[in-house]
Amino acid sequence: MAALAAAAVLTDVAIAVWDTMLDHWPVVAALAACACAYGTWRLSRSLRARRERSERLAALRLTLTQIDALDDRQFEHALRDLLIRDGWQARQVGQQGDQAADVIGQDRQRGRIVLQAKHTTVGGKVGVQVMYQVKGTAGPVHRADHAVVVTNGSLTRDAMAWGDRHRIHWIDRDRLRRWAEHGLPLHELLRLPSRTPRRGRSGESAGRPGRARPAL
Repeated sequence: MAALAAAAVLTDVAIAVWDTMLDHWPVVAALAACACAYGTWRLSRSLRARRERSERLAALRLTLTQIDALDDRQFEHALRDLLIRDGWQARQVGQQGDQAADVIGQDRQRGRIVLQAKHTTVGGKVGVQVMYQVKGTAGPVHRADHAVVVTNGSLTRDAMAWGDRHRIHWIDRDRLRRWAEHGLPLHELLRLPSRTPRRGRSGESAGRPGRARPAL
């Protein structure tokens, strides 16, 4: 009975509101037009801001002097923006407990990439321990197809050699200049392969059947 009474009350209220709207339809129409105009303006503004940001990122260039002046978090955001400039969908994820991933990017052709950012002094060096950490988490934890250690300093010989042997890419100060300042796309700088399998005439992937790509 209580439910029926409540339904009856709601029905009466709805009828009363509808009658009021009919009696004052010019005001209702004007309010609806204003709401539509405001929504259109907000959408146009959002799209314009997004387009302007995309245009800025497409022309993004960062000098090493600018990069050296950044703090750790700003450096991560800069790497994210450089990835976006190069066509990746990227986000900054670095925080405490990030498991050796500061920026993660996704590309339709090249898969997922994980960047470990190491902002340091100009003379600072990144050791091989960082390579161990990235190797241990890039594939198993982050499901990455590519992993990169990026620094505005340099890396030790052991770190570079170990990274080359175990498919952990690295970007030192010289490579960072070519990427951030000269505008060379990351996939060209590191010669990243496409993960899209080539198709034969039968529609099956070329190469040996059943052989999977080795994980990081």
